[in-house]
Amino acid sequence: MAEQPAETKTLPAEFADLQRFSDWILATEPERYAKRLASSMEQMQDVYETVFPRLQEALDHIEKFDWNDLPDEQRHLFHLLQSLVMVSFPVEVWKQPRVPDSGAAYLDVISEPVV
Repeated sequence: MAEQPAETKTLPAEFADLQRFSDWILATEPERYAKRLASSMEQMQDVYETVFPRLQEALDHIEKFDWNDLPDEQRHLFHLLQSLVMVSFPVEVWKQPRVPDSGAAYLDVISEPVV
């Protein structure tokens, strides 16, 4: 069986400079968490330093659309912002991908705000 091509996760044209982070456009919290654990601090720092300054602009852009029916590009931008949140504590506070002193504890998200 031939391998299926990966979905192209494009961002709105105004955010084309963030397209290099398309591997962080992930629809679910478990995917984002796994990406965080598999990433280096340098990679997360790059996401943080590049996407964070565009946060308000991105939210303003997304809020022009119906949250219950986001077009693909805007949904992808929102998922990238969710990944920004996922890397913010490791970058700002912990200085490591894992939550310090958390052992084997975990939390399952059972509902996503936008998928």
